[in-house]
Amino acid sequence: MLQRDYLMRMIEQVASAIGQVMGLRRQMRHQEALLVIDELLDSRFRLNGRLIRSLSDEDIVGMMTTNGVMEAENIQAIALLLRQESEIYEEMGDGARAYPLQLKALQLFARLAAADAPKVLADSDAEAERLLLKLSDCELPAATKRLVMDWQESRGRYDQAENWLYELLAEGEAGLDEAVAFYRRLLPLPDERLAAGGLPREEVEEGLAQAEAGAWLSSRE
Repeated sequence: MLQRDYLMRMIEQVASAIGQVMGLRRQMRHQEALLVIDELLDSRFRLNGRLIRSLSDEDIVGMMTTNGVMEAENIQAIALLLRQESEIYEEMGDGARAYPLQLKALQLFARLAAADAPKVLADSDAEAERLLLKLSDCELPAATKRLVMDWQESRGRYDQAENWLYELLAEGEAGLDEAVAFYRRLLPLPDERLAAGGLPREEVEEGLAQAEAGAWLSSRE
């Protein structure tokens, strides 16, 4: 009961703050909107806003995991607030400050979606897709590409996961052993699931054969 009450209070507090931020944004009162976000980050979580912005997504998730259980509601709240903050900076014409916030929000939502976290405050999969589209013209760091690849695979979008794997291979950020492992993970899946994921069995088998022969990358150049 105490846990449920805490969760409901947190949801109400975050939803109220986001509503306030959006209202201030409509009035172009950007600095006040930023202050609302900062105050909530400082008061709501075990980490203050400055620390949250400086930590990696992996560290945030690690610090928001207790006994192996991810605190999805807290991570979703942080990601939502960081996305709101990034949009404020965009409206202020400060893309340099918006980009790292968008990137961290994408990473957090991708981790949540890959873990199939409950939709407490947001649909993490839809939020990650939205941010990935927003960042489509940017060159993402290799670590983010790997995270996106894992997320897409976890959601059954195997063709998209393969595309990200190819990018990592082309950039020298992944080895053919990872391509072999990727295709071997897919082989036991039913034909209909592979087809629904955009990577029919014959393509999986072909990709595996080429990766094992060391020819996967050259065949796609």
